[in-house]
Formats: sequence, structure tokens, C-alpha cells
Amino acid sequence: MLLKLSMSLPCTCNLIVLNFGAEDYYRSAVFGCSMFSLSLTHSLTHSLSAATTSDSCTISGDNKRCPNTSPPTVLVLFFTAEQRCSSLASVAPLEAILFDIDGTLADSDPIHYYAFREMLQELGYNGGEPITEEFFITNISGKHNEELCQVLFPDWDLQRARKFFVDKEAMFRRLAAEQTEPVAGLDALCRWVEDKGLRRTAVTNAPRANAEMLISLLGLDEFFELLVIGNECERPKPFPDPYLNALKGLGVSADHAFVFEDSVSGIKAGMAAGMSVVGLALRNPESMLTGAGAAMVIKDYTETKLWTALEEIDKKKEELKVT
Repeated sequence: MLLKLSMSLPCTCNLIVLNFGAEDYYRSAVFGCSMFSLSLTHSLTHSLSAATTSDSCTISGDNKRCPNTSPPTVLVLFFTAEQRCSSLASVAPLEAILFDIDGTLADSDPIHYYAFREMLQELGYNGGEPITEEFFITNISGKHNEELCQVLFPDWDLQRARKFFVDKEAMFRRLAAEQTEPVAGLDALCRWVEDKGLRRTAVTNAPRANAEMLISLLGLDEFFELLVIGNECERPKPFPDPYLNALKGLGVSADHAFVFEDSVSGIKAGMAAGMSVVGLALRNPESMLTGAGAAMVIKDYTETKLWTALEEIDKKKEELKVT
């Protein structure tokens, strides 16, 4: 189907839409004008499934006049977030892998759970009954502390709530210094990433002091190029900002990167940034991570299906080199 577009350039062009009914993401290509680049400023969400040749949208290109006498053709493929992020195969050629930290690099959630359970019980929270692991997974895991101020202490003064989390994180660091263990298979994965020359970033909602300590304890100080902290971004996870900032810092497209995450919040953030996400069901239920949209769920980095997928990505990269 051909749609007519109005443009900021002094020429017209035709739009070929290959997949109606999806609007979250698009791929585009321009034929007939090498000087032309574009981005959609209207996603056609008003009537994608019932578009006619009279429909139009506005696009913006660069400021150079298209020298061709015939109008260029713009090819746009629309697809849903689920289609975009449901398979690791779509990232080839792979250029970068982005990692969460807690529950993804380190098996640290039990330490967080212990710290929360002890400190909340001391406060008399939940009538003095210890919080359960299920409560921790559902209400605490993956969330940033500013959000947890409202989740756990909606009636508290904000400064008092923040002080609780400062003390809790200090307790976590004391315990983690003696108890931190890497997720099984992490060393082998890191070697593979280095051998393939991939870019890598750690992206977390944890406070910077926690993140830097865990990375150091795991011996990954030299492994990561960047460390992105959610609360240092405009919006933390589950918003995409931390992952978008990581991609920008690396200079890598979401089309050629994927994410390792262990929480619903993190999976939503990675997908919202346009990337496929591999879920780590180390502590959180596999069904929860799958329901959040993870392209694949693994228990740890030793799982055969992960390495099969990585080998397939690598194979496609080599095939692309040949072509």
C-alpha cells in the first residue's frame, strides 16, 4: 500500500507500509535519494490497521534539498514491542550486552531480603512479623529506593523514609562484603564477551556505592566500560532512561544489543528501550519474568539454551560479513 506523506523537504515521497496493526517500533529505509534521512514525527497510530491511500503523516528529514527529480520512496516496517524484543536472533550483528547487577551478576537478593526483613521487623512493620520472601519478590525486588519510600512507608515523612534506606544499604554492604557470590557461569560469559570484542555496560537501580562495591567484589572493574545508575538518570527503571543512556554512552543502537535482567522492572526498562531481554530466574519466578516480556529465561549462565542462542547470533554475524 502506498501512502502519501507531507514533508519538511520541498518534495513529496511515497511511503510503503509493510505491516499494519503495530505501532510501537518501526524500521525504515529510503530509496531514490542518498542525501535524505528521516524520522517519523507521527507514528500513524490513528489508523494503521485501516490505512488508505489518502492517509498521511509528517516526517522530518535533514535540511538538504533532495536533488532527484522523482520523489524518493520511504519503506517503513511497523512492529510491536513483543515482535521486536521476543528473540535474540534479531540483534545480529551483536555489538553490546547490557547487564543489571543485583540478581544478574551477583546472587545478592538473599542479602537484600535479609537486610529488609531484619530492619523492618525491628521497626514493627507488618505487626512485627517478618516479611516473607514472596513479599520481597513482589513488592521490593527491582524497585529503586525512592519508589520504595512510598511502597513501604506511605505515611512517613520522606526524609525519615530515606534515612531508613541509607541505613539498610549500609547493612547490605556490610553483609555483601563477606557473602557475595557471582551467578554461576558469569566468568565464562564475560570471557566470551571479551573474546568477541563486544561493548558492555552495567545498568542498575542500586545506589552507586552498592554497584561499585559489587562490581569490585566480582573482579569486574576493568570489564565494564560504563556504569549507569538509575537514580542519576531523569527516570530510573522501569522507565527506559537508564538503558537509553547506556546505549548513548556506548554509541550502540538498540538493534544490536540485548540485556540481562532479573526483575520485572528491569525487563520492562530494557524492552522500553527497544532491546530484547534475557531474564535471570535465580530468585524470581520464571513465569513472572516471562510475563514481563523476557525473550528467554535462564536460571544462570551455564544453561545450554543461552549458549545455543549466542552461537546462533555469532553465526549470523559471520554470515552478514560474507554478504
